[in-house]
Amino acid sequence: MKHVSVLLNECIEGLNIKEDGIYVDGTLGRGGHSAEILKRIPKGQLICFDKDAAAIEESRERLLAIGTNVTLIHNGFKHLKEELERYQISGIDGLLLDLGVSSPQFDEAKRGFSYRYDAPLDMRMDQSQSLSAESVVNDYSFEELCRVFLRYGEDPFAKQVARKIEQRRAEKPIKTTFELVDCIKSAYPAKVLNKKGHPAKKIFQAIRIEVNDELHELEICLEEACECLNVGGRICVISFHSLEDRIVKDTFRRKSTAEDVDKRIPLKESEIKQADFRCVNRKPITASEEELEANNRSHSAKLRILERVK
Repeated sequence: MKHVSVLLNECIEGLNIKEDGIYVDGTLGRGGHSAEILKRIPKGQLICFDKDAAAIEESRERLLAIGTNVTLIHNGFKHLKEELERYQISGIDGLLLDLGVSSPQFDEAKRGFSYRYDAPLDMRMDQSQSLSAESVVNDYSFEELCRVFLRYGEDPFAKQVARKIEQRRAEKPIKTTFELVDCIKSAYPAKVLNKKGHPAKKIFQAIRIEVNDELHELEICLEEACECLNVGGRICVISFHSLEDRIVKDTFRRKSTAEDVDKRIPLKESEIKQADFRCVNRKPITASEEELEANNRSHSAKLRILERVK
């Protein structure tokens, strides 16, 4: 299946690209966003991160055909500052994050991200790491499973699902996605199973976030990106579920809010400290009707943009 980059035009416009700027794509994927950035920076530099080695290799030829001013880094975006320092880059003019799992990762059955294919329980974006979905499902305690399912899946039946998993794995390890789906279904009452949508969606999301440490990585990256951003530079983040969007929204609001000043102290406007950042869009940008029809993945996408102003 062809991979279509979500909110592509909106991201390119949001980055406000300068032809000699330094830009970072923290989630390279199959290079859709990166290719469009690279076309616009003939005198600049593009740094691309991805934890998935397959994404790096599959994007390499596409990007080098556009320009050689691109560096591909097989690492997660939480290592942004460390990697930039390694390449002696002190400031960037833009960062793009297209969060979550890419379409090719979902579509490749053997990666175990999807509850629609029977495959080994994996879900690792970085295939070199040891923690996998199978490890979480079979090795985590009942209490740890409840924490993951409640925090990252916001599933009201988290305890029931965790208990079923505990019972099943006592008989034999749960090895495949369909074995896990069957276990999840057995924990839900009929009224939940009859609702629209796949019953395993929340639990699979929760396990995937745990395996890849997605939310913690996002928090680290946003803080480091704000430190590295040049004046006039922008951070564009596409999120796909409320947990991601909440982190982005809260971080951007905090960064763009000036410190409180005691109103009883007489100060000129020029003496009041202003925030170093501003939110370019108060409400998230969502996909157009045209994109919604062409790309199913865009339905839950939200784009938020932050700019450094001083």
